[in-house]
Amino acid sequence: MVLAADIPVLLIRGLSREQRHWGEFRPLLATKLTNPVVSFDFAGCGELYLQRSPCSISALRQSVRAQLQQAAEFNGRVHLVAISLGAMLAADWAAQFPAEVASISLINSSARPLSPFYQRLRWQNYPLLLRSLFAAANRRERIILQLTSAAASKHAVVLPNWQLWQQQRPLSIANALRQLYAASRFVVPPAPQCPTLLLSSLGDKLVSPQCSVALARHWQVAHLQHPWAGHDLALDDADWLSTQLAAFIRQC
Repeated sequence: MVLAADIPVLLIRGLSREQRHWGEFRPLLATKLTNPVVSFDFAGCGELYLQRSPCSISALRQSVRAQLQQAAEFNGRVHLVAISLGAMLAADWAAQFPAEVASISLINSSARPLSPFYQRLRWQNYPLLLRSLFAAANRRERIILQLTSAAASKHAVVLPNWQLWQQQRPLSIANALRQLYAASRFVVPPAPQCPTLLLSSLGDKLVSPQCSVALARHWQVAHLQHPWAGHDLALDDADWLSTQLAAFIRQC
């Protein structure tokens, strides 16, 4: 019999990010749970940067699921914690393989047709996003920090690492565009059969927090809002996020 404390917690990042971008959040969450906490990259990012990113959420999800199935921690079930594009992978996973998913926690996600395109990716940022795709690695990471954090100056200390990681495992423009295309096509699946928690940030400059409101209403699930954080909630307030997630996962 699999004990609740033995079910791993899998962290999935979002568009153009890799597992190292969880930063201090991952070890902080691990201190608040007895469950093993693991993370993997999807095709085209991080350790898999040489692979071609698929153009569908289901194929991106499968690139992560295949890695989990080979992991020693996997015992047939998993708690999914995912942000943005990663949350789409988690929602698809729960819909396609419900017996594997013990719970899902989705951070600053969105889905069509519940939210219009200009809320799912705020139109005011289109020029800056396009500029980031073609910028040098150092400039790109500075733009991404500006877009995803509500306290960019406070977190400037992370920039050297982000810039180094982009040099070590560069995200290609083609892979970034494929991930954007996959996200744009994602359609909301049926409500998950497992316990579900949505979290959003009122200071999100990239994705409107109304997207999480619409998704929570559609699925009729719990929704927590952070009062000031940006899109990268794990960066802006790792302690708040880890506390909320640990409390939720422990009761599942």
